[in-house]
Amino acid sequence: MTIAAPQTVSRPTRFGRQLYLRAPAPIHFPAEEEVPETNRHLELRTALYQILKRELAERATIGSEQFVYYDPTSSKKCLAPDAFVKLGVPHTTFRLWKTWQGGAPELGVEVVSDSDDSDEQWDMKLERYRASGIAEVVRFDPDDRERAIRVWDHIDGDLVERATPENGAFECVSLGLWWTLVEDPRLGQTLRLARNATGQDLLPTPDEAERAQAQARAVAEQARAAAEQARDGEVQARAAAEQARDGEVQARAAAEQARDGEVQARAAAEQARDGEVQARAAAENERDRLAAELAALRAKLAGRGKTGRKAPGKAVKKR
Repeated sequence: MTIAAPQTVSRPTRFGRQLYLRAPAPIHFPAEEEVPETNRHLELRTALYQILKRELAERATIGSEQFVYYDPTSSKKCLAPDAFVKLGVPHTTFRLWKTWQGGAPELGVEVVSDSDDSDEQWDMKLERYRASGIAEVVRFDPDDRERAIRVWDHIDGDLVERATPENGAFECVSLGLWWTLVEDPRLGQTLRLARNATGQDLLPTPDEAERAQAQARAVAEQARAAAEQARDGEVQARAAAEQARDGEVQARAAAEQARDGEVQARAAAEQARDGEVQARAAAENERDRLAAELAALRAKLAGRGKTGRKAPGKAVKKR
């Protein structure tokens, strides 16, 4: 704890409505401390922080390596979890966290590093977690192949370690999720969160979410392209149907014209037959007329012979 030296004053100092014999000496709560960190540890905690932030930022404040102070009378009583979550407070930037102002986080996560992997150091850290009031504490050791995940719950003022579940899946009670391990080709075991106990429905990292969104966009684009092709095909089909209907209309019109032509041809044939009948009738009439005239002429000639008249002829010349 760092406390400024009291400042004596020659006259009372006013703070608010009261006069005091000296100025207060506030406690300084540092926001950071130089602690060496391996690149692997940095990537492991950063990945977990990014996953938590992406999933919970709208309903929780998420921290990583910021100091969490739990005693307003001492700057020594603090923790710096690799990740912590305070529910009910939308995420915003902050330098440090004071539990007497913002409340104790519901979740604290420690990723074991080379500097704090001894049992003694962990017991000291665990006592600080107990005093802080953090409800759920998770310890992740990326090099431990048997007990990589261990969980403690705050019960009646004590931190009690959970027994390993039969299926090996620890529930993250404070978040309604499940802890799981995922093998990374570069980092080895990584601590992840899933929406189910089997660990199949993982909360994605930002990179994974971006790739998934890119794939979703590509699929959506393909779907849109297929829909466009379908619409184009539908338009073409409608156009072909229109052409077919137009062709059918033209065919019907041509058939009508053909029938009209056939009717006209039959009418012309009828007219031709009528003309032929009329011609034959006219010829018959002409023949009858000529026959009548010839009969009349014969009759006339025959009548003249009966009256003694000579028939007209040439004169005979005597010698």
